[in-house]
Amino acid sequence: MIIYTGGTFDLFHAGHVNFLRQCKKIAGESGKVIVSLNSDEFVEFYKGKSPIYSYNARYKILKACRYVDDVVLNTGGADSKPSILSIRPEFIAIGSDWANKNYHAQMGFTQEWLDSQDITLIYIPYSEGISTTSIKEQIKE
Repeated sequence: MIIYTGGTFDLFHAGHVNFLRQCKKIAGESGKVIVSLNSDEFVEFYKGKSPIYSYNARYKILKACRYVDDVVLNTGGADSKPSILSIRPEFIAIGSDWANKNYHAQMGFTQEWLDSQDITLIYIPYSEGISTTSIKEQIKE
């Protein structure tokens, strides 16, 4: 089984570790967790500012995480379909903080597209009380 997840993973923290641990638990011992990592250019375009860590640093951090089997570049930017199709996952995992947002539009696909690819979108419980944004705010204080 292959679990796909994507993101920026800037200022890697315990919430990221918990999320990836849960992905690996779902994938199982013989399964794989593949992270599609956003480029620095896409992060700057999407969020209006560069990530703290460069793509290369974020890549190395994720590769060192025991819950991650591989890290690939999100080649499509706002259109995640090329990266997803290159991985061919059974599941796409996202944080439950996306449950009330339009994740499909943000990723550039529809439920019909997921169904046609036989991919199931799953929500992983969000780790409350920690986020990259809150870490940045703490540093500023």
